[in-house]
Amino acid sequence: MSPLPTAKDRLLFTPGPLTTSLGVKQAMLHDAGSWHFEFSEIVRSVREELLAVAGVSRSTGWECVLMQGSGTFGVESVITSTVPPDGKLLVVSNGAYGERIGQMAAAARIPDQVLRFPETEPPAAVEVDRALAADPAISQVALVHCETTTGILNPVTEIGRVVKRHRRVFAVDAMSSFGGLPLDLEAAGIDYLISSANKCIEGVPGFSFVLARRDALLATEGWARSLSLDLLGQWKGFEKNDQFRFTPPTHALLAFAQALRELADEGGVAARNARYAANHRTLLAGMGALGFRPLLRPEVQSPIITAFHFPKDTAFEFDGFYRRLSDRGMIIYPGKLTQVNTFRIGTIGRLFPADLEQLVHAVAGALRDLGCRVPVAS
Repeated sequence: MSPLPTAKDRLLFTPGPLTTSLGVKQAMLHDAGSWHFEFSEIVRSVREELLAVAGVSRSTGWECVLMQGSGTFGVESVITSTVPPDGKLLVVSNGAYGERIGQMAAAARIPDQVLRFPETEPPAAVEVDRALAADPAISQVALVHCETTTGILNPVTEIGRVVKRHRRVFAVDAMSSFGGLPLDLEAAGIDYLISSANKCIEGVPGFSFVLARRDALLATEGWARSLSLDLLGQWKGFEKNDQFRFTPPTHALLAFAQALRELADEGGVAARNARYAANHRTLLAGMGALGFRPLLRPEVQSPIITAFHFPKDTAFEFDGFYRRLSDRGMIIYPGKLTQVNTFRIGTIGRLFPADLEQLVHAVAGALRDLGCRVPVAS
């Protein structure tokens, strides 16, 4: 199957929104009544299937809550709804998205502590252990699984075990990893996992979702600091009539239902992870042959997105490089670091190793157009 439904579509080498299949696009060519029983059944099915993708179920004490808006809305719904009025949030951060969680807490006037680590290093569980032991006021810990600032994969299970030993609540931003990387929620002691429709499930933007332990969620009655982002309130609405409390993203839900079918047809998370890993290997081999060096060392690099150093040659400038790739039908991501000049290339979405080979060929052409030489900075 070709990943390009039409000749006009550029390939998106990004962490989302990303390239989607023709089937996902076609699913949106229909209108759906938000109160119609057929749409309610789609909502019910999506909630159940997301739990199944995670390897949990309602019978084992888990719930799925859909939330309108981007992934950030989902994370903010958890932060502003599940920290008790007298609680405190510990944010474990090694990138821009960890820092954003701290900003959410500050905006909601939730006491917080940000435990920072270098952007190129995974957080140390021993430091989390010390922070929790030193401050009994901390009620909840938040961590990003795959920090797309760099593509680093953080040790969720190791840190989660520390959080559980201290009997605190653990929230994980799995925005760019859920559905594409295996993760045992029970082994990691996760209480809330947040992800988005337009990431590894390969749907389109429009809503996020939260997988929550039912007992943890029910304990949050009266804690929400927002009406529209009230996580427990949203869950109660679904339980009452399978309806969103506010206007649902109908077309995004139709696309997502198709995306879930395609995930199952591919072979589930394990098969998708294998494809993403093959994409990543192809990217590293091709970019390495051109002289590019990844920012991260291999043992902490995820197959989701990879940051590469700029070439040393002064002829290289990112805007021109980006535009030349765009002219060749390829979209990549700029860097998000402040201390190191990088650009990023995603390997998720409806992409295959042949697409990555095509990208590497386009990179070589863009460098020639710029008159730029490699190798890159050491």
